[in-house]
Amino acid sequence: MAARGERDGDAMNPDALLGRVRKLLAMAEAEGLTEAARESYNVKAAELIAQYGIDRALIEEAAPSRVAAADLVVALDSPYARDKVSLLASIAAPLGCRLVHRTVRRDRGTEHSAHLFGMDADIRRVQVLFTSVLVQQAHGLAVTRPPRHEDPRAFRRSWMAGFALAVAQRLARTERTARERAQAQQRADERDGLESHPSVAVVLADRSQRVDAHLAAVYPRLRTPRARQLSGSGGREGYLAGERADLGLGNRVSGRVSPAIGSRG
Repeated sequence: MAARGERDGDAMNPDALLGRVRKLLAMAEAEGLTEAARESYNVKAAELIAQYGIDRALIEEAAPSRVAAADLVVALDSPYARDKVSLLASIAAPLGCRLVHRTVRRDRGTEHSAHLFGMDADIRRVQVLFTSVLVQQAHGLAVTRPPRHEDPRAFRRSWMAGFALAVAQRLARTERTARERAQAQQRADERDGLESHPSVAVVLADRSQRVDAHLAAVYPRLRTPRARQLSGSGGREGYLAGERADLGLGNRVSGRVSPAIGSRG
């Protein structure tokens, strides 16, 4: 019971959970660790973030009032604004959010923004994680040298696409594991005769429908964009960098969780 109470306390207090995540990431940064130990700390941090999403969903759905879906507008600056949108989408989708890529043509060029839709707790997870991973992506690009015979911008775009793909796949695995663990815990609680609650799958499906309905109300006539055709050869290098990226929400430069980004739409 104590472990469950501690987990519920963290779900109610995001700062407490993020504090635990920061400690894990600090341990992962210690010198002299093996790569296996370092990865285990980072994986545990990412698992805590995924578990927070599940716990928050179950707590909110047990409340008397129904929680509505939310939305947030995130402006993306040049250079590579479109590629930053792709990275944000690679984080948003596994964490249960939807993204609408918006463009506005100005005299000085095209402005890009992303309109995020999701439950508030999930949007918060996306905000902070994107801030951290975007910094890591920029650092990875800075130390990567494109081949001399290749257009540097084409190489970097393909590198960022590979990075985003790896991040999306890793997050999807972590989120899936958290759901499966929560479902197993529910089944164990029911066998022990504890109070029964709506299943995790039902809760998440219902919240997903609310997100879709909110998105459809704001954008009733969305168009599916054409797939991008990238010619650069940096995809594999970017993918490997994305596999190494820290997905525990820590800022590896300052050791602090970065401030959230975006504005309510």
